[in-house]
Amino acid sequence: MGSTRIAWLTVFPLPACSPDLNPAEWVRAHVKRSLANLAVVAPDRLEAVVRNRLKRLEYRPHIFDSFIAGTGLSFDTPTSP
Repeated sequence: MGSTRIAWLTVFPLPACSPDLNPAEWVRAHVKRSLANLAVVAPDRLEAVVRNRLKRLEYRPHIFDSFIAGTGLSFDTPTSP
């Protein structure tokens, strides 16, 4: 699988199902793990808890860096051809 380059954009095709290469899946798994032992009686309460957990992540950008690093992908600026 090669990359496609269009002026300022480089596209790297990924397999159709590759959650291990998607940092958003890492975020979802992190939040889901934090809810493991939570007993919620109402959906609005669950929504509030999830929003709270995501808000906490917002103030810890190093965690997002680790999610991206965990994919093994590199987000370096490509060099001009």
